[in-house]
Amino acid sequence: MRKNAYKLIIMSSVLIIISIVGLHYAPKPPPLSSYYSSSTAIYARHGELLRLTLAKDAQYRVWTPLEQIPKNIQRATLLYEDRWFYRHLGVNPLALSRSVWMTYGKAARQGASTITMQVARQLYDINSRTIGGKLWQITTAFWLELRYSKQEILEAYLNIAPYSGNISGVAAASLIFFHKPVEELSLTEALTLAVIPQNPVRRAPNRQLPPALLQARQRLWQRWLKTYPEDQRYATDFALPLAVNARADKPFLAPHLTNWLLQHYPEQSSIKSSIDLRVQKNTKQLVDNYITQNRSAGIRNAAVLLLDTNTMQVNALVGSADFWDKRISGQVNGVFAKRSPGSTLKPFVYALALDQGLIHPRTVLADTPTSFGAFNPENFDGRFIGPVTVQDALVRSRNIPALTVAAKLSTPNLYSLLKQSGVSNLDTEAHYGLSITLGGAEVTMEELAKLYAMLANRGVLRSVQYRADIKADTESQLPLLSDAAAFITLDMLTNNIRPDSKRRAKPKVAWKTGTSWGFKDAWTVGVVGHYVLVVWVGNFDNASNTAFVGVQTAAPLFFTIVDSMRAQNLLKGLDNDPATPTANVREIDVCAASGDLPNEDCPALAKTWFIPTKSPIKTSTLHRAVYFDDSGAVVCKDQPHSRKEVYEFWSSEMYHLFAEAGMPRHQPPALPSCYDALTGTDIPEIVSPSMAGTYTLRAAKPSTIGLRANSRSGKDIFWFANKSFVGKSTASDTFSWLPSYGGTYLIRAVDSLGNADSRQITVEFVP
Repeated sequence: MRKNAYKLIIMSSVLIIISIVGLHYAPKPPPLSSYYSSSTAIYARHGELLRLTLAKDAQYRVWTPLEQIPKNIQRATLLYEDRWFYRHLGVNPLALSRSVWMTYGKAARQGASTITMQVARQLYDINSRTIGGKLWQITTAFWLELRYSKQEILEAYLNIAPYSGNISGVAAASLIFFHKPVEELSLTEALTLAVIPQNPVRRAPNRQLPPALLQARQRLWQRWLKTYPEDQRYATDFALPLAVNARADKPFLAPHLTNWLLQHYPEQSSIKSSIDLRVQKNTKQLVDNYITQNRSAGIRNAAVLLLDTNTMQVNALVGSADFWDKRISGQVNGVFAKRSPGSTLKPFVYALALDQGLIHPRTVLADTPTSFGAFNPENFDGRFIGPVTVQDALVRSRNIPALTVAAKLSTPNLYSLLKQSGVSNLDTEAHYGLSITLGGAEVTMEELAKLYAMLANRGVLRSVQYRADIKADTESQLPLLSDAAAFITLDMLTNNIRPDSKRRAKPKVAWKTGTSWGFKDAWTVGVVGHYVLVVWVGNFDNASNTAFVGVQTAAPLFFTIVDSMRAQNLLKGLDNDPATPTANVREIDVCAASGDLPNEDCPALAKTWFIPTKSPIKTSTLHRAVYFDDSGAVVCKDQPHSRKEVYEFWSSEMYHLFAEAGMPRHQPPALPSCYDALTGTDIPEIVSPSMAGTYTLRAAKPSTIGLRANSRSGKDIFWFANKSFVGKSTASDTFSWLPSYGGTYLIRAVDSLGNADSRQITVEFVP
C-alpha cells in the first residue's frame, strides 16, 4: 500500500514537472489584450479628450500597456487589492482561508480573489459565487500564472477592472471621470480610481465623490502613508474637493474631424489629432454667433478650416454649423464636400502667368467684352472697366482679364496645376475649357487650403495633416510654382480691401473671395501669418441665396475669426507678413499707366516686382510727345518754335470703354508720317475671337460669331475668313459673321495699310 502511494507521488511529480517544462517550451500564448476589444480615444493636440467610442463589446475600454500606466496607480491598486501579488502563484492561501472562515463560519461574506483570480473570472466568464465556480476560478488562476508573467496579468487587470456601468479599465475611467489620459493622473486621482473596482456600484463618481468612495479612499490613503511616508506632503490635496465628471459628461468635440479620423484609422485605440482645442472651441463659437446673427438673411450653414502652413497640421475644423441639425444635413463634413470655388482659383492663373513670363503685377490688361471660343463671359457686376493692372484685376476679381491671361497659358495651365496638386474627380480639360478659371471645376475646402498653403510655402505643395502623432511625409512635397511667383501672388493679395474698414488689413492678410454661379457658395480664403483660413457659407442641398456673395457673406466671418484669434492671442505668428520677398525677385520702376519701362514722356512712375529672366519688359509707347506750331497744327519734332504736348495713345476700344465708364480720354490728333519712325506702326489686334477654339452653332437656328479688333489708329478693319472677304467694321466695333459651312477657318483682320492679325478657329454645326 505504501509502495503504491510512493509510486503515485513519483508519477504525479513527474507529470507536474513534465507539465511545467512543457508549458515553458510551449508556443507563447496570445497576449491577454487580444481577448478584448478596445475603444478609440481621440485627443486634441495638447492631450484633451475629444471623443471616446465604445469597444465592440459595448464597453468603454482603452487598452494601455503597463509601462504607460503611472506607477502610482499600479502601486495603489496592488496596495488595495492584492498586496501579495508578486509573492503568490495566483491564489493567496491565507486570504482564501480567512474568506472561507468569515463566509461560512461567521456568515459575513468576504472575498479572497487575487488580481490573477479576478482576471481569470472575467477572461473565462466564471460564476465565482458557487463552490464549483470558485474552484474553477482557482484552477484557471494557476493556469494564467503558468502561462503569463506578473506584468502581463497586472496589465490585463488594470485594463479590464470594472469602474461602474460599462467603464472597463483605469484608462477609460481616467478619461471619463477626469477627462485626461491616465498618464496625467495626480496621486489623489490615482488613489480615487484604485478603490472603485472593489465596489463600483456604490463608489462610482457622479460629478462628486460619494461617501463610500471617500471612506474607501481614506483607508487606502492611510495604508499609502505607511508604505510611502514621504508623500505626506500631498495630504492637503486629499482634504480639498476633487473635480470629477459623470459618465454622461463624456466630451463629443470636433465631431466632423473625429468621424473622419475614426473612418481612416479604424483599428487604432489612441489617436492624437492636430486640433488645438482652444482654437477649435473659439472658431465653433464664432460660427454659432455668425449663424444666429444672419439667420434672417437665410444663412443657416457654414464651414471653416484653419491650418498651420509650417506643419500643414489642422488647428481647427468646423464641418458644418450644427452637427445635430438634420435640416441643414449637419453631419455632412463641408471640408471634404465638392463645391464650386468661384473666383478663389484666379490667383493661381496669375501665378502660372508670372512663371511663364506673361505678366508682372503692373502689366496692363484689358477688361473689355470678349469671347473665348463659344464662351462669352461677363464680370460679376456686369460692367467693363477698360485697362486694369494685373494686381487690380486680381484683387477686384475681374473675370475678363483673368480669362485673357488663362487663355495665354502654356503648360502647365490651371487645369494641369489642379491635377498636379491632387484635386480629385476632375473631368477632362475640354469639359471645362476656360470656365475652370471662374469655378467651373469643383474642389473641396481641403484642396483649396492646400493650394493657398502652397503659396505660403514658396510654391511647394504639401499634404494636409490631421494628426499630431504622425510625422509629415516630407517626400511627398512637390514644387509646382517658383518661390518668386508664389511671393508676388501673395503680395498682390495683401492689397485686397477689408469689407468692413474699406482699407487694407493691418497686419497684412493675403486673401481672396469667391462666389459660385447661381449664388450657391460664398468663399473667403486667405493666408494670415503662417496660417491658411478657409471659410465657406452655403447650403449642402445646393439651394441658392443672393446673400451668398463671397465679399459680403464669407469675408465678414473670415475677419471675425482672424480678429478674435489675434485679440485672444490663441495662435502665434498671426501678425507675421504672409509674403516676404525671395532672392529671385527685384523691385523696379515702370510707367504707372502702361506697366512698361518708362520712356522719356511717361509722366508718372510706379513700383512693381520683377522676376529676372522671366518677367516681360519693354519700353512704354503709351505716352507720346506731339508737337504743334503757333497755329495749333501738328508738326514734326524738328520744327523750330514748336511746342510739345504728351498724349496717351490707347486703342480705339479703350477710348470707347473709358467713355462708357464716364472717364473720357483726350484723344490725340492725327499724326503725319514723320511720327511713324518714332512711334512704330499700329497693327490691328484681334480681340474676338480671343483664342483658337471650336465654335458650336445650331444648324436649325443660324447664329453669328462676333469679330472685333483693336487699332490705335482707328482705321477701318477688313475681315477675311480663309481667303474670302466677309465684311468691314470700325476698329473696336463688332462685326457679326455667319459661317457658311463647318470646318477650320483662318480669321484675318486687315487695316487699310495692310497690317494684319489672325486667329484660327473651328466651326461645327449641330442639329
